[in-house]
Amino acid sequence: ADLAAEMVIGLDRFRAPATAEELARRRAAGLSARQEDNLLRYGYPYVLEEFRFHLTLTGAMDAGDTDRIEADLSKRVAPFTAEPFEIREICLFGEHGDGRFRIIDRFALSGTAQ
Repeated sequence: ADLAAEMVIGLDRFRAPATAEELARRRAAGLSARQEDNLLRYGYPYVLEEFRFHLTLTGAMDAGDTDRIEADLSKRVAPFTAEPFEIREICLFGEHGDGRFRIIDRFALSGTAQ
């Protein structure tokens, strides 16, 4: 979380400003005061302490399917989350006009934690 926060804050000056349409679309989700502040400051409401790791695997699903798949995936990913892991590189992504993210560059990390 600390590394992610440093990236969001430290690299914010390089991002394109959010468009009025993008701000309206994000606000339609019903943002908290903190999420609105993040949206205005960083262009995205779900950063820093508001971020929850997620992977988008499908489009919209029925609630019953969501519960069943979440239970199955929880069992499958448990072995990968039992121990801390080393982050050796970070990737810079950009969102293309089709809404998909693509890797722009990959950077190796080196050194020791402070």
